[in-house]
Amino acid sequence: MKVSQKDSEKIVWDPMRSPSGNPLKIPGSQTRTLPKLMVWLILVVSVTYVVYTLKLVSTSRACNDEPFSTHHRLSTLISTNDSVKLALNRTGIEHIVFGIAASAKLWDQRKNYIKLWYKPKQMRGVVWLDNKVSTGNDDGLLPPIKISGNTSQFPYKNRQGHRSAIRISRIVSETLRLGLKNVRWFVMGDDDTVFITENLVRVLRKYDHNQYYYIGSLSESHLQNIYFSYGMAYGGGGFAISYPLAKALYKMQDRCIHRYPGLYGSDDRMQACMAELGVPLTKELGFHQYDVYGNLFGLLAAHPVAPLVSLHHLDVVEPIFPNVTRVQALQRLMIPMKLDSAGLLQQSICYDKAKTWTISVSWGFAVQIFRGVFSPREMEMPSRTFLNWYRRADYTAYAFNTRPVSRNPCQKPFVFYLTKAKLGESSNETVTEYIRHRVPYPSCKWKMPDPAKIDTVVVYKKPDPHLWDRSPRRNCCRVKEASKKGSMVVDVGVCREGEISGVN
Repeated sequence: MKVSQKDSEKIVWDPMRSPSGNPLKIPGSQTRTLPKLMVWLILVVSVTYVVYTLKLVSTSRACNDEPFSTHHRLSTLISTNDSVKLALNRTGIEHIVFGIAASAKLWDQRKNYIKLWYKPKQMRGVVWLDNKVSTGNDDGLLPPIKISGNTSQFPYKNRQGHRSAIRISRIVSETLRLGLKNVRWFVMGDDDTVFITENLVRVLRKYDHNQYYYIGSLSESHLQNIYFSYGMAYGGGGFAISYPLAKALYKMQDRCIHRYPGLYGSDDRMQACMAELGVPLTKELGFHQYDVYGNLFGLLAAHPVAPLVSLHHLDVVEPIFPNVTRVQALQRLMIPMKLDSAGLLQQSICYDKAKTWTISVSWGFAVQIFRGVFSPREMEMPSRTFLNWYRRADYTAYAFNTRPVSRNPCQKPFVFYLTKAKLGESSNETVTEYIRHRVPYPSCKWKMPDPAKIDTVVVYKKPDPHLWDRSPRRNCCRVKEASKKGSMVVDVGVCREGEISGVN
């Protein structure tokens, strides 16, 4: 059917009409409300869509932007600057002040230990004496000397001790009173203590100097720890106190000392005051009290996996190298220390499979060769070359595991002591040379190569100043082919992927 233009203009859809063309019967309120609701709904959806789109566009990167945009480069620059600031803000030796407890009676002898490690142009410290002493021409190599304050007002009732313990316990507070600037840590030690200062700095860098920290270690003697405390830093081995904690200690220490007249020494008084302040000991294994007698060889040759920080009681034990004085022995130890302080005395364990030998390297100190195969678990335990603090050979007297010196003549180790240390000319490697200790060895009937045919062990090792920035792990060593008869060559370094200390 054809529809004329006039008719077509009449056919217009009216939503208010029924299909029959009659108007729909809807109440007046519904007729007005429904269009308004529809309009508001459309507006809300539209506004939401526009806001979301604008936000998305503003936070998105254009397709033609480089992978590292200006915004990204700025973030990287800020991050780099933060890293630089962090590096510049790291604790250094200039932030440490040493307080050294000394006695006028022993000063002429013990000041030589301090000269081994103290550098007047780089370090700050004070020697606190009980009386005045005469000075020598070379005493400019020592820290300034001061006389401790009068302590007669403090009670002391321990019959076995000496009241000088009160004087020594106040050294940190007296050093703080000097008003030195830019101090982060006060480090306490005795006049017969030798510090490896580079490792001391490495240890203290791990901690926030703005917080309360009391850092040190225990005695090697189990009985000493029982009598005094397993929560006490032994003062001879040295301990560190952060500046804020030293300030808090200064404010209350004299009152604290009055409360403990019956305590024996300075370090237990210090720990008693720390207990009142609520600060526990943070233990670091590299501080060594060395409450032992005899030969330290077993302890040094199996040093724990921790940086060597201090050595104490050097007048009590034998020289750490044979046939020299105590000071001369320590001077020799300082040679490899200057090449790679982080690796000093660190033990490595490996095997010569062809000869069925076990080799233990205590870098910068000694090398041992054993006939047969000893497990790493056994080798990392110190052998009992020393006596306990009560001069007894009692293996239950130590605060750590030890192993007996073997009675089997075939299992006696061949010991090679350090004689030379240098940095290789053509490579960035340390070259340390160890000569066999010439002592009688018992005869052995085992049918295997005799280590007595080895005169010299040469160890190659790259300096590793960032050793303690990584998780603790022993270095690995590998026996190399030696070109010279009577010589053994060993390479020491970071363990390779999958490498372990084992025969197979």
